[in-house]
Amino acid sequence: MLGHQQIAGIVNRYDAKNITIGTIGSHSALEVMDGAKDEGMRTVCICQKGRDLPYRRFGRLADEIIVLDKFSDVLNRENQERLRDMNCVMVAHRAFTAYLGYDNIENNFKVPVFGNRSLLRAEERTAARNQYYLLEKAGLRHPKIYRKPSDIAGPAMVKVQEAKRKLERAFFIVTSYEDYKKKSKQKIEQGMVSKKDLDNAVIEEYVLGTYFNLNFFHSPLTDETEFLGIERRLQTNLHDFVSIPAKQQMELDVQTQNIEVGHTPASIRESLLEKVFEMGDKFAGAVKKEYPPGIIGPISLQSVVTTDLDFVVYDVSLRVPGNPIMATTSPYTKYYFGHTMGVGRRIAMEIKNAAKERRLADIVT
Repeated sequence: MLGHQQIAGIVNRYDAKNITIGTIGSHSALEVMDGAKDEGMRTVCICQKGRDLPYRRFGRLADEIIVLDKFSDVLNRENQERLRDMNCVMVAHRAFTAYLGYDNIENNFKVPVFGNRSLLRAEERTAARNQYYLLEKAGLRHPKIYRKPSDIAGPAMVKVQEAKRKLERAFFIVTSYEDYKKKSKQKIEQGMVSKKDLDNAVIEEYVLGTYFNLNFFHSPLTDETEFLGIERRLQTNLHDFVSIPAKQQMELDVQTQNIEVGHTPASIRESLLEKVFEMGDKFAGAVKKEYPPGIIGPISLQSVVTTDLDFVVYDVSLRVPGNPIMATTSPYTKYYFGHTMGVGRRIAMEIKNAAKERRLADIVT
């Protein structure tokens, strides 16, 4: 594991007046760079050959585009040196962890990262001190976990990766052990999932309710956890298959999938905000104890609100969640700052303030 002193030594040699915000060209790169531009900061986007078109079309966002044969080439010594020479602070998001891998991020990527790089692995349900562990330490409810398929008692969500696209999740709902065996067999035969991934999948109780992705931002500069807003995911082929009348759904006999393809905004009733604030504070406190220095920047507690108005957290994003719709739709950032903003701009504000206060070492790992 790269030590804090090593990364602090690098960032303390940076020109604090000329920081560059870096991002891997996928997932939420546009959101990150747009926020940086709103704060007047320089940006660099690392793209994989053949996947750079969006970042060229939105020409305002990237001051520099580095095109590599594959994303993981950013780990090459000359590329890391190039980023350090640019005074680059890299922002962690889902594509960053998927394409570089946790081992490389923790041990081989010698560029300052905005976010707690040792915490990123906890998002994986197979990790020892994973998101379930952190939720339990925080005293937040998560769905019941079925240790083996034969334990399934009622509706359950099988959380498994796609066989071919490891960035995508081939989650599916079952109603019983027999239903699990039937659907698992179908998905393996169709090549959607592998038996190995299915054997390692997590099976959770399917909690009925309305889901909200609650987005927070913990600032090491103020030691406060801010509630930035809410969005919901549009998923294929679940949306808008469920809008078809039930009779036609049964006649079609289509296996639904949960591949995220977009976002839609949401707000929550004001009387529930106290619970929302408590959730963010409790989770930030637990992470600080378990993964010092704790949360740096954004996280998302993806939750279901039940008819009893209780929150059940079914997934945790421990980096930029990827929700660009919030930049123009969240009333909660306006309540804090007097204007609406997204996660990308809030990150840029934190980096900019840390540079002014000569505290960059407090916001990177």
